[in-house]
Formats: sequence, C-alpha cells, structure tokens
Amino acid sequence: MADSSPDSAAVAEWVRKALDDFERPLVRYAQRITGDAERARDVVQETFLRLCRQTPAELDGRLAEWLFTVCRNQALDVRRKERRMTTVADSAALRESPEAPPAQAAEDRDAAASILEILDTLPENQQEVIRLKFQNSISYREISGVTGLSVSNVGYLMHHGLQAIRRKLQTA
Repeated sequence: MADSSPDSAAVAEWVRKALDDFERPLVRYAQRITGDAERARDVVQETFLRLCRQTPAELDGRLAEWLFTVCRNQALDVRRKERRMTTVADSAALRESPEAPPAQAAEDRDAAASILEILDTLPENQQEVIRLKFQNSISYREISGVTGLSVSNVGYLMHHGLQAIRRKLQTA
C-alpha cells in the first residue's frame, strides 16, 4: 500500500475498517485454536498482513469468510508446528449485563462457564462451528467457507452439538 494511487487510500481505509471490525473476534478464534494468546495475536497479525495484499474487489463481499479462513489456516499451521493443543477459557463469552443484579450476574457467569465446559467436551468440529456461529456471529455459508465443510454439514454439526449441550445441561 505504499503506492500513492487514488485507490490506495480507499484500500487503506478498507483494511483499517476490517481491523476494527474483526481483530478481536479473530484473536479469540485463533487463541482457541493455538491455545496461546501471544501466538493468536501473531496469527491475526499475519492474517491482516495478507489482507493488505488483497483488494476489496478480489474478495467480492466475502471479507469475513476470507479473514476467518486465513486465520484458521495460520492458527492450524502454528498448532501443527507446536504439536500441542491447550484449552483456553474464553472470557469474552462470560460478559455480564451491566443492568443485572449481582446475584443474576453470578448465576449467568456460572451458566456460561458450564456451557463452555460442556462445549469443550464436544468433538472438535462441533466446537468450531458453534464458536464461529455464536462467538463470531458468522453465517452457516461463511462457516462453510472457513472450515471447508458443506453448509448442510455445518448445520448438522451445529444441530447435534447444541443438542448435546442441552442434554448435558439438563442432566447436570
């Protein structure tokens, strides 16, 4: 982007907006895969460096899908190189409502912690699609693009993963 063409300012703004919109969700996602916050930040940095070599036209409205796919591939490469998997608590999923009374906030935190514990027991592919959907708010189509699974397979994994979480919550 050192180019001083008129389009370079628009591309720089596009990258800045993408950074503002996606940096935090991508770090959470990469941290989940790598098991380490520092490695996750490195993965996301590399993801955005690759984005700088793209143009909005090349991605044709698939920015979220592209970012999560590149981030996922980078994080999986890091994890493969490290040859270890570590589970990391996802504090972002434990946000509490500012209006909730203290007892309700504590109950909500306990419920969220229980759900995260159950989520960690699901098969990895179910965990991934559920986290992409609910922690990153991306569509089944985008999840399909990120994971390489068909949209119907994403729906299947989502359905069975959520059923398993419900069953385990009812028996807990």
